[in-house]
Amino acid sequence: WGVDILILVTLGTQDKSFKRLLDTIEEEIINGTIKEQVIVQAGFTKYDSKNMLIFDLIPMDEFEKLVSDCRLLITHAGVGSILTGLKNNKKVIAVPRLSKYNEHTNDHQLEIMNEFYNQGYLLKLEEMKDLGKVLKEVETFKPKKYVSNNQNMIKIIEDYISTVI
Repeated sequence: WGVDILILVTLGTQDKSFKRLLDTIEEEIINGTIKEQVIVQAGFTKYDSKNMLIFDLIPMDEFEKLVSDCRLLITHAGVGSILTGLKNNKKVIAVPRLSKYNEHTNDHQLEIMNEFYNQGYLLKLEEMKDLGKVLKEVETFKPKKYVSNNQNMIKIIEDYISTVI
């Protein structure tokens, strides 16, 4: 990619748009808060930008290189995307897709984001207007080192499912 400093944004494979996050990132680029290259794996979200490199899907080997090279991963709050960032020792900002904006069928990503946040693994963005503030927090944020704990994660997911059913 030939980029020294970059932010990688991944929106997951959900078949609903997450334009709300890209609009917010675009604003932060325009107002100068974000100065580095932003590369987006947008999935089903269609978005035109002169300021970001946007791809529907990035081949896995290239995606892994981008994750390895990025300074920051901004991601929808899907478990797979979060874990990809954490396993690569990246600072992660998780942003939940919300049902009230028709970005997902329910708000499970809010629960996932809060669980990882409460354990000190990532920063969270609940209100888009706070992106500038959260980007400043990234500078001094020291994420807890991720250690795979499948049994604990299974319990968290089972507990969440039992509250929903």
